[in-house]
Amino acid sequence: MASAAPTKLYSDDVSLVVVLIDTNPFYWTTSENNSTSLTFAHFINHVLPFLNAILLLNQLNQVVLISTGVNSCDYIYDSSLPNPPSANEKMPAFYSKILTRLEDFVSKDQRLAKNDPTSGRISSLLSGSLSLALCYIQRVFRAGPLHPQPRILCLQGSPDGPEQYVAIMNAIFSAQRSMVPIDSCVLGTQNSAFLQQASHITGGIYQKPAYPDGLFQYLSAVFATDLQSRSFLRLPKPPGVDFRASCFCHKETIDMGYICSVCLSIFCKHHGKCSTCGSDFNQSHLDATSTLDRKRKTPEA
Repeated sequence: MASAAPTKLYSDDVSLVVVLIDTNPFYWTTSENNSTSLTFAHFINHVLPFLNAILLLNQLNQVVLISTGVNSCDYIYDSSLPNPPSANEKMPAFYSKILTRLEDFVSKDQRLAKNDPTSGRISSLLSGSLSLALCYIQRVFRAGPLHPQPRILCLQGSPDGPEQYVAIMNAIFSAQRSMVPIDSCVLGTQNSAFLQQASHITGGIYQKPAYPDGLFQYLSAVFATDLQSRSFLRLPKPPGVDFRASCFCHKETIDMGYICSVCLSIFCKHHGKCSTCGSDFNQSHLDATSTLDRKRKTPEA
């Protein structure tokens, strides 16, 4: 896939990888209670070597780490900052910096959950972390005459949040317009319809590892490849894509529904008025009903 500004690339194999990691305590607590699932500690032990591997593949590669919590999201690490680890710094010390920032973020996110009476949802704030990633990529596009090939990698374990449907779809279409692929690695028990659509629309890779214990092998073999090299590789493809949407009224995933002809809002039941744009549906519904009644009475006449 070409970049949004191909004339400004360093080279085809230079990458900017924005990694979104799921730090939802509701999901990881459940995983730690299940002996067959990946714990958060083991998950981080797979992710950190992967970040280091991306930086080792090319000296111009950049890595940005964003944490996705329940009530907030924030930048954790940016390899382009002026204080990267020096050559004589031990790698465990480098890891400890990221772990410290992750711990601070999780503590802050938990404090926000206590202060928010409406919290308690089990989904993560994926829409917010996608927005942060796209904002960072846009800054890179405008920063100078050269930039690497950007892409986003979502490491998601929590289930989809239907209430975020509109925000996530807006982020997906924004990434598509900027020609930024969204790769998805789903660790939960179920597939993510949102991430399936994100990878399908933007031309990224979607995969749900069959063996979470080998996460690093999946990351290094599939998601570490740059966009230029992917055209020469046989990468995994999802068996299908779930294109179901969430209704705007109850925020639930539906198979069939009603769509506003003005703003394309989706509803699970018929409404007299669109809650998004204010269009009145009553008159058109009555006209359609009266026309149907007239058609039914015509043969009798």
